Amino acid sequence: MEIKITTKTGDQGMTSLGNGKRVPKDHPRVELYGTLDECQAHIGMARATCKNEEIKDTLLRLERDLSRFMGYLALFPDLSAPDVIWLEEIISKVLRSISKDKPSFVLPGESISEAALHTARTVARRAERIAVKLLRNKEIEENAYVFINRLSDALYALALWTNNDLQNREN
Repeated sequence: MEIKITTKTGDQGMTSLGNGKRVPKDHPRVELYGTLDECQAHIGMARATCKNEEIKDTLLRLERDLSRFMGYLALFPDLSAPDVIWLEEIISKVLRSISKDKPSFVLPGESISEAALHTARTVARRAERIAVKLLRNKEIEENAYVFINRLSDALYALALWTNNDLQNREN
């Protein structure tokens, strides 16, 4: 069986949501899940280059959660927004584990995986700016917006964890 990538159904600037509804490719919902797709790719780069297995496992779960979430945004009715509590647990775990004398703000670039996480964080912030419009128009649920809001914080915490792990490996 041949795999088709080109459907030609989007050649006029329209795309289909999961429920079959046709919308413009620049519709805020499409813009949001496209931005989260970009974020997920950066998380994948961080995971591919990370040396710490625990961090890699956390990043893999986050990638999977984002896949489910993008499905939710594409209007698949059986999906719900991923667990916000899990993101908050990541943030708390990282803040408890990193050295208190480490700066809370670091410049991206200590490693490829840390830089990829900082890039993912900035993309997540862009997704949040897109999502707030959808929230205001009641096109996404509040818990979906909260997930996106926590995502950038969790990515920052993961970048700190990656940086801290790198520092510990060098010492």
